[in-house]
Amino acid sequence: MALIYRGTLPNGLRLVGEKMDNYRSVSIGCWVKAGSVYENAAGESGVSHFIEHMLFKGTEKRNAERIAEDIDAIGGNMNAFTSKECTCFYVKVIDESLETALELLSDIVCDSKLDPADIEREKGVVLEEIAMNEDNPEDLVHESLCALWYRGKRLALPVLGTAESVAAMDRDRIRAYMARRYRPENTVISAAGNFDPESFRAMAEKAFRFDRIAEGAAEQAGSFGAETEQAAEGERFIFIPKDVEQLHIALAFPGFANEDTRQYPLHLLNNAVGGSMSSRLYQSIREKHGMAYSVYSGPSFFTGSGYFTLYAGTNEKQAEQVLSLMMDEYARLRSEGITEAELERSKRQMRTSFLLGRENTSAHSSALGRSELFSLNYLTDDEVLAKIDAVTVDDVNAILPYVCDFSAMKAAVVGRVGKTRKKLERILSGSR
Repeated sequence: MALIYRGTLPNGLRLVGEKMDNYRSVSIGCWVKAGSVYENAAGESGVSHFIEHMLFKGTEKRNAERIAEDIDAIGGNMNAFTSKECTCFYVKVIDESLETALELLSDIVCDSKLDPADIEREKGVVLEEIAMNEDNPEDLVHESLCALWYRGKRLALPVLGTAESVAAMDRDRIRAYMARRYRPENTVISAAGNFDPESFRAMAEKAFRFDRIAEGAAEQAGSFGAETEQAAEGERFIFIPKDVEQLHIALAFPGFANEDTRQYPLHLLNNAVGGSMSSRLYQSIREKHGMAYSVYSGPSFFTGSGYFTLYAGTNEKQAEQVLSLMMDEYARLRSEGITEAELERSKRQMRTSFLLGRENTSAHSSALGRSELFSLNYLTDDEVLAKIDAVTVDDVNAILPYVCDFSAMKAAVVGRVGKTRKKLERILSGSR
């Protein structure tokens, strides 16, 4: 049985680990509460993501090439990502390289040079990333839907920032933000695999020193963070002209927060709605009518709130019928409820998907780190499976009035919307 270890260092840095003796690998994550919800929209949009890029560009003792060479020298894999609520730097190595990996990870996080020349070069890279996102209509429709759902709220801010905010990025702004967010009390180090908890603690205490981050950084007033976010009032539908072959349609309905236990019924509902090949949307729109290649649903969970999305991509001639089918199927689900057969099938799919996803140390380290960072209960495999098994048809049907509330629905459409906009608006505005 796996051993869960937790500890807090004198400086406030939290450690969490899962000892898994039947593995030779160790996966480590450095989780920081630094994401777009913590940015000052007036001048920091995208700074969390930009920092993620910059921390691989060189430290006081390693340049970018040396960072790559040192991780390759131990056969490890290292990368990072930024989300709306956190940034994570992670590395996976074999157990004998744990100390080296921790030292390397701490070096890039705690001792980056942030060279002005590197900052200017990296602006070009991030601007290309923003352009790439704009060129992907499926990504664009989901980002636009999130911005519409949370308009005026911190969760509406784009993780990548804007072309204008990235172009204005400079060393002072980056250092001020890091001094505010990259603090030990905002950080969790997670580990999963074959390691000794006491040695792990000693290595982490030696490696992760946050003193240099605040050196020379200008003081910045204001505290920004994730409040309890609810859907914004006002505009319900947004149409974004894009000269692409398909219309991309995304609908958002109320969902649940990270910490809400109703996420389990919602996950199972998702499998029945559009999260699998046997789901209602997939079978109706793709298999029966042949009107879309990509059609699915999915929940988005954040601290304090969430929403549930239906998506389909189709050509503009079929867009009206596809949208009607999406809304009719969802309305039918609300009125009739989920069946026992759908629930059992969803349970089997969810159990299998969960267990297959857990067959590596990276998944365990990620779940541990995220849970600890956001003060969520970390559940063992058996505990998660028990929660899945405990969900009843009544539990799923009980959330339907909330997650199938068409009066709260918002929609984003990307594509050649000129000819179809009014017709799509009429369908979206119709009662269900």
